[in-house]
Amino acid sequence: MKNPKLQKLVRAALLAALCCVATMVIQIPSPMHGYVNLGDCFVLLAGWMLGPAWGFFAAGIGSALADALTGYFHYVPGTFVIKGLMALLAALLLPLLNKALRHALSARIVSSVVCEGVMAAGYFGYASLLLGKGLAAAASVPGNLIQGAFAVAAAVMVSLALSKTPLMPTLEDSR
Repeated sequence: MKNPKLQKLVRAALLAALCCVATMVIQIPSPMHGYVNLGDCFVLLAGWMLGPAWGFFAAGIGSALADALTGYFHYVPGTFVIKGLMALLAALLLPLLNKALRHALSARIVSSVVCEGVMAAGYFGYASLLLGKGLAAAASVPGNLIQGAFAVAAAVMVSLALSKTPLMPTLEDSR
């Protein structure tokens, strides 16, 4: 396949599917009717591998689809925006952090930690303001932070493995 646009589309579809499946396969329920999952690993990878626009849509669509398929319909719009913004932010932060930190692995760690903070804050804001849960939505923050910690570790490890393939630039190339 030599068409770069088609390759990007196929990678975006693959990452959307991975976001969906990784979100659905391992689900640990949280007290606020949500769940902890490993889908954020692929949300971060979508941003790093696809860039801001394609990463936004791959992560947003895949993660929102998982919510729709598992019965969390009220979270679909919030998930689309929050996960999409995470991938967009991951894509924008990584080159800046690579230059600032001059250590590509540290840049991926910091980028993913910031994005997971956005996720926890985003779901708190969505649940408290748009779903009307008020301050009770704060009960979901610890679960989201635990989910985020696993996603940071998983995304960094998977990106290290993928950096040895043509699918993703090596950590040294991303500086």
